[in-house]
Amino acid sequence: MSHSATTHPDSALPRAARILVLAGRGRHEDPWHDHAATSHRLALLLAGLDVGGRPADVAVRSTFPGALDDLDDVDLLVVNAGTSWPGLREAGIGPDDAAWAPFHDRLEAWARAGGRLLAVHQSANAFGDRPGWEEVLGGRWVPGTSYHPPFGPATVALAAGTHPVTEGLGAVEVDDERYCRLRVSPESQVLGWVTDDDGERHPAVWVADAHGGRTVYSGLGHDARAYDSPSHSALLLRAASWLLEA
Repeated sequence: MSHSATTHPDSALPRAARILVLAGRGRHEDPWHDHAATSHRLALLLAGLDVGGRPADVAVRSTFPGALDDLDDVDLLVVNAGTSWPGLREAGIGPDDAAWAPFHDRLEAWARAGGRLLAVHQSANAFGDRPGWEEVLGGRWVPGTSYHPPFGPATVALAAGTHPVTEGLGAVEVDDERYCRLRVSPESQVLGWVTDDDGERHPAVWVADAHGGRTVYSGLGHDARAYDSPSHSALLLRAASWLLEA
């Protein structure tokens, strides 16, 4: 997999950076998250990227078993998906686990072969039927342990002087959920924290590369209001730029 600024054979212009936003649908959506709206906002934000003279070519695609069949041509995969509606899988609605297996195999193989991945919010609660996703993500939501206080104004304190994703950025101020008590791999580098209602800090932004590729995870992005925050947008753009440059 190459991330160099290659050019078209008949043009001096660098090849566009292909970005695919994977929006939760079916077994990867629930009643509390509007993945279509937040994926649209992500696409609009990332469409303005220019990395080393490479413009961004952004597409949004919902989750279905063949959604990643062309993943080898993707420079950056953005995962904005979650877990299924209560009772959906139990009722046998949609493709079964066997039908989804190639999707997960393809995603994990691509990620481990140097893939660049930006994952947001509920993706920490996605793909629970595949343990390999936790390693690729660098952590996950743990049912019965992880939680979030009520939606509202939130501050994400960012690490300074430790990583290009957060270098020079101030704290993120956003209207959003604060994911708390996520399980984070000791090999992940935590770059941002939220504080719960009791004042305890919890990892909310991290970088993971132990699986062989590079992932940036942000716990932000519950609904479209989260993308109204300039400081949140700046963090996402910095993360995507670093992933595409790496």
